[in-house]
Amino acid sequence: MNSLSGIFITSFLLAFSGAVAPGPVLTMTIGESTRRGFWTGPLIILGHGILELILFGAVVLGASRFLTLAAVKESTSILGGGILLWLGSSMIRQSSRAGGSLSVADSGCTSSKNLVMAGFLISLSNPYWTIWWATIGLNYIALSIPFGRLGLASFYCGHILADLCWYSFVSGVVALGKRGISPKIYHFIILLCGIFLLIFGLYFLYSGLRSLILIGA
Repeated sequence: MNSLSGIFITSFLLAFSGAVAPGPVLTMTIGESTRRGFWTGPLIILGHGILELILFGAVVLGASRFLTLAAVKESTSILGGGILLWLGSSMIRQSSRAGGSLSVADSGCTSSKNLVMAGFLISLSNPYWTIWWATIGLNYIALSIPFGRLGLASFYCGHILADLCWYSFVSGVVALGKRGISPKIYHFIILLCGIFLLIFGLYFLYSGLRSLILIGA
């Protein structure tokens, strides 16, 4: 951690260990990769990276105290739960409407924009993502600041590169594997991913509302 390369490498390893853990972004990536192919992962991470860059800048400018407020955590949980419920129900509806073809030829400009937005929204919906930046992310920023702009850039680049590598790999595996997947299994995968998003959404919503009730009690 006493060099730019040290910041980059440790940032990459820490972010990679978090990226491989199951969560809403991974669920969305798997579900959408069955329909849209390899570029699903990179496009979702583009949206994820844009949001992280915004928050990264906010934390550098002193927003960490705001992010650690109990009211912010609860609001993030409730809002995030609602977003995940919406995304999950959308995937479930898609699974019932999907046709028999597993072709990704329909992955046009509009679909790409939708995936970038999905990456942005699904990251925003996860309260643990905000907490991570307000705690671990803040500590890494503090360690990077003595190295100036290059230190901050090393931290951010290492962090986002880990996400890009892992989710590109996941999309690639799913896109290649789906060539041997029957339409029924394909629909089931989308349905299952949608259900998982609903579960995540209900959990986040419950956590946020429970905290509000406890504070008001």
